[in-house]
Amino acid sequence: MFHRVFIANRGEVAARVARTCVRLGITPVFGVSEADADAPYCRDHERVVLGPGRAAESYLDIERVIQAAVQSQCSALHPGWGFLSENAVFARMCEAYGITFLGPAAHVMALMGQKNPAKKAMREAGLTLIPGSDGVLESAEAALETAKRIGFPVLVKAENGGGGRGMRIARSEDEVERAYNESKAESMACFADDRVYMEKLIERGRHVEIQLLGDKYGNAVHLGIRDCTVQRNHQKLIEESPAPTLSAEERERTLDAAVRAVGAIGYAGAGTMEFLLGDDGVMRFMEMNTRLQVEHCVSEERTGIDLVEQQLRVGAGQALSITQEDIKLDGHAIECRINAEDPSDNFRPAPGVLEVWKAPSGEGIRVDTHVEQGYEVPPHYDSLICKVIASGDTREQAIERMIKALGEMQCEGVPTTAGMHIEILKSADFKSSNYNTSAIPGWPAKEGGQA
Repeated sequence: MFHRVFIANRGEVAARVARTCVRLGITPVFGVSEADADAPYCRDHERVVLGPGRAAESYLDIERVIQAAVQSQCSALHPGWGFLSENAVFARMCEAYGITFLGPAAHVMALMGQKNPAKKAMREAGLTLIPGSDGVLESAEAALETAKRIGFPVLVKAENGGGGRGMRIARSEDEVERAYNESKAESMACFADDRVYMEKLIERGRHVEIQLLGDKYGNAVHLGIRDCTVQRNHQKLIEESPAPTLSAEERERTLDAAVRAVGAIGYAGAGTMEFLLGDDGVMRFMEMNTRLQVEHCVSEERTGIDLVEQQLRVGAGQALSITQEDIKLDGHAIECRINAEDPSDNFRPAPGVLEVWKAPSGEGIRVDTHVEQGYEVPPHYDSLICKVIASGDTREQAIERMIKALGEMQCEGVPTTAGMHIEILKSADFKSSNYNTSAIPGWPAKEGGQA
């Protein structure tokens, strides 16, 4: 096992990875921007300042991150999510400098990042696909030709994206060039990569995904299916497991195919395959996220498996110590992402000081956070304050525990989305699972969209 692990990320995921490192006797070393240098989660640990608060000059600067990891004598690097977590060039540079990248091998990441080869591999494994472009779009003209071929509406997506960044919808020929250019610009700003591709937009589907684990010896398992349908502008708001509207036959067919695919491509580590569940009940493969997901917690709560620990063990060359038969999917788990945003003002980000902060607690409640009272939410990054995860024997029990927990949460100084989540959870549509990606159940804004 590693002795020192460099955490090339910030906020909640950095704190999350560090907790498992400490539990396993591993020293975490944080790479931080100047804006995060005094953050509470790295106060009692080693840290290296990468650069200014602007992500392009700190968390996205490959050379600075690699240099910091080498100079701090770390033998492994955890990329978290977002930033450089799915950048194959970054993973390859880690390998070149003798640093174990805690994710799949660079060539596997590159394969899954190239949409045409990735989709071919998934099709051969038995997965159903969404119609789209044959790989990266080289020009606005190519985007228009693809849109005409697959039919409107279409979605232009960042090749190296995540978290809903770099996505634009085009509903007619006149909108394609704008969608293409805006998607490229946001992708470059967020991921230092302006490559984009296109998919047919399925507006009234449900967003479901499969949590997977693989090792370097061809072993692979799944940790069930999550439903991430409740979204705003492609940003997930609520995630749960199991998916409430999915036939047992389609679930088992797709799970088996996904596990076969992971073994076939030699995928090692934690990864997630994302699908759209259509009105016909078929799960159609969209993409594979070759990293830890924000919503991994709901799978952990149902299985009792620490996914960060598994990443560390697989990265260290160990075989998976669990088989599919060992994994028990118990009860129901729901996660709400609480952001420092004002839902009444078009979800305006609200950086500022948490003058009062008290996280909820209680039976079946888990809170993953990086903040404390007095913490200043910086203006440079995602405004996530915490994730609240509620577990129960049934979906109904998990919902009630979540509503109670969010009601008990105390946060003053900045507006949050907690009240909006309560309204969603209390709505008849959410409780009956009568919703899709086209609208937020129980919320007046009625925004959403394909992931």
